Amino acid sequence: MPKTTTKEFWNRVGNVTAGMLSGTDMTPRPMAHQMRDADNALWFITAKQTDVALAAAKGVQAQHTLACAHAQVYAAIDGTLSIETSKEILDDLWSPMAAVWFEDGREDDDICLVRFTPSHAEVWLTDGGAKAMFEFAKAALGDDTPDLGDHAVLQF
Repeated sequence: MPKTTTKEFWNRVGNVTAGMLSGTDMTPRPMAHQMRDADNALWFITAKQTDVALAAAKGVQAQHTLACAHAQVYAAIDGTLSIETSKEILDDLWSPMAAVWFEDGREDDDICLVRFTPSHAEVWLTDGGAKAMFEFAKAALGDDTPDLGDHAVLQF
């Protein structure tokens, strides 16, 4: 596998639907993230009084943790939460999945758009199940440790 690049990281994260978001005074919780091309950010739609929105209003440091065998990516992404007020960005990210959380849909006054801007991430990218099985079998027959993919620390 080639060395992990920021582009490969974003490509794989785009195939993940949710992770565990945590921050200052905020216990980890599952949150669905969304992406937009060239933002270098993850976006969350939540209600204004959630601890995620309150943390974002303070601009706290946070971590979004991903573990997805389907996308073959595992990552601990550190960054900063902030509130975004752009109606255009919210319109771009809005989906039927977001609508189920708000009584008045897209027009609900309780909607809060949160931006997670990464500063760095520790990332493990794997090659998939068949390659992993081969590597485990090879290691079991010899003295080598299995090569399960690539590990990197990325700066954004």
